[in-house]
Amino acid sequence: MSFWAVHEWAERWIAGREFPMAGTVAWQLLADTDPAKWAAVLDAAQHHILRVETAQEARAEASHAVSASVDWSQVAREIRQRTDARRSGARIERQGVAK
Repeated sequence: MSFWAVHEWAERWIAGREFPMAGTVAWQLLADTDPAKWAAVLDAAQHHILRVETAQEARAEASHAVSASVDWSQVAREIRQRTDARRSGARIERQGVAK
């Protein structure tokens, strides 16, 4: 996802043009063939792309933080050992006490 690529392309169509924000009453009153209506849609689209791109970057940063937060191979070993102990009967799970 590249906001900048979309922005550069859309800018050719919207630069120097006055237009209402897409979805507003003023925008709705424009004819479907009015270039200002289409410029508003392009402007809204590029802002949406920017939100999507920044959300993707945030998710990638979060995944790196999660990845670095613990020793995942150790976590896997512990899970495997617990599972093996349950299967072999070496580990007996505690039962909750009824109140």
